Amino acid sequence: MAKLHVTLTHSAAHRLPKQRKIVKALGLGRVNSQVELPDNEATRGALFKIAHLVKVEQVK
Repeated sequence: MAKLHVTLTHSAAHRLPKQRKIVKALGLGRVNSQVELPDNEATRGALFKIAHLVKVEQVK
């Protein structure tokens, strides 16, 4: 299964509470924090909601 490398590029402060919860649930804390996540529909859906806050790269 493919993986996604996700980096938080903008702060989640002053965002909608739902967006802050998604950032926390994905394991991202501070700006520039990084995490590897599985590439599945649930992860893609969560990333779509916070696409303006993160940078996503596919790991081969």
